[in-house]
Amino acid sequence: MRMLLALLLVAGVARAEGELAGEFDYYVLSLSWTPSWCAIEGDARESEQCDPGQGYGFTLHGLWPQYERGWPSYCPTSERAPSRAMTADMIDIMGSSGLAWHQWRKHGVCSGLSAADYYALSREAYERVTRPDLLRQLDREVRLPAAVIEEAFLEANPALAPDMLTVTCRDRRIQEVRLCLTRDLEPRLCGDDVVGDCTLADAVFSPMR
Repeated sequence: MRMLLALLLVAGVARAEGELAGEFDYYVLSLSWTPSWCAIEGDARESEQCDPGQGYGFTLHGLWPQYERGWPSYCPTSERAPSRAMTADMIDIMGSSGLAWHQWRKHGVCSGLSAADYYALSREAYERVTRPDLLRQLDREVRLPAAVIEEAFLEANPALAPDMLTVTCRDRRIQEVRLCLTRDLEPRLCGDDVVGDCTLADAVFSPMR
């Protein structure tokens, strides 16, 4: 009994310490459609990202280290936390410095990179993806199959194949487009736990503000 209790305590400590930084298989690049985020929660928070005229479309939610199944988070790291200047520098593609800080704290620490290098890699991954211009030109709210958003990304990014990205919905709205990338930021097939497209035929897609 004592031996079993000791093993359980050791296992509990190991889980509490988190996974090892830098040990993962690939990245998931998550792009959030800002109008949907604002409608679901940003407006209630009175986020400046949702103010009229800001012009945010698909913003960077995060660059997430991923296992072939599952993902690490909150990994112990000896790297220094990002400065306020570093997180502020990400506002143009992330919408807020608070999100940039949260993404480092939860996901960036698992990359094995410094905060500066993680943000630089996140920006590079974001800039490698062509966000379809047509989606930015909508002037009214529409309802459409979520598959239309995936098709638009595939057409704008010929290197992508259908199982290299997925479209998610929340509250019947188009929420995010998630793309799977190698550690060198090349497109790759997503793991089974990442592929799971929204199947709505009438998902709400609101225009940029």
